[in-house]
Amino acid sequence: MRHFKFSVISVVALAVWAATALLPTTARAQIFVSTSYNTIGEYTTSGGTVNVSLLPGLPVPCGIVLSGSNMFVAQNGNGTIGEYTTSGGTVNSSLASGLDGPFGIAVSGSNLFVTNFTGNYAPMNTVGEYTTSGGTVSAPLIPGLMWPTGIAVSGSDIFVANEGNGSPGAGTVAEYTLSGSVVNASLITGLYQPTGIAITGSDIFVTSYNGNPAGGGTIGEYTTSGGTVNASLISGLNGPFGVAVYGDNLYVVNHGDGTIGEYTTAGDTVNASLVSGLYQPDGIAVVPEPSALALLSICGLALLQRRRQGS
Repeated sequence: MRHFKFSVISVVALAVWAATALLPTTARAQIFVSTSYNTIGEYTTSGGTVNVSLLPGLPVPCGIVLSGSNMFVAQNGNGTIGEYTTSGGTVNSSLASGLDGPFGIAVSGSNLFVTNFTGNYAPMNTVGEYTTSGGTVSAPLIPGLMWPTGIAVSGSDIFVANEGNGSPGAGTVAEYTLSGSVVNASLITGLYQPTGIAITGSDIFVTSYNGNPAGGGTIGEYTTSGGTVNASLISGLNGPFGVAVYGDNLYVVNHGDGTIGEYTTAGDTVNASLVSGLYQPDGIAVVPEPSALALLSICGLALLQRRRQGS
């Protein structure tokens, strides 16, 4: 009996190892980045290049959000939301149209939330709500914003980065409900050109462009209740725009020097130039690697089928 138990455990351990170690590189966690070169490129979290032009010829892609195997893109160039697959296929390049300067995008269930910036420093900008099938729920859901950029959804709340009038200290992060009601329009204040937001647990990470002085950009860490953990958690960045969190790491695109940097959520540098040579990267999203247990289940079903065929 002991020998039988040991054998089963050994087989399970071997199968889990095989499911993870033998995965092809392209099956591991992936980074998707939009650039001003009108493309979305695909890279690995270890810095490898999968496809620099996974999706070429897009109309100024900015924010990216993932839902399952689909990717939704805020396309600033023609005021649309495009839907694509993470393998590079086009589902609908104009899923939603008629938007005015879409920049940031977030998803909650079957709904998309998009920041719209008209190009004017005036309280006439918005957050719109759309369905993942292309329907308009509310445009505008949240009106009267100054210069909304990054957006994230956590639980039942929406968090929006506002650059204000673009001057030092005028930037904020505001909090709203999914129905558009104001929770706190000045949840976080004193920022200088905040652009990207990433949320994990009760922590918010915000990139600040800081006027694009070389090495002047930062990532600040705050709580979802508005507390400051470290306003300069990561400093010395060159025009940080989008930021994504994956596990204990942050991945940030530096618009100024065309890189993707990797850092820990504690602020340590893993690789400041994980990926380089990009042309003005803007948005970023990370899709997790497949579950080893899910692959083990598939392997188990295949083995069971083979045994049945052989019996």
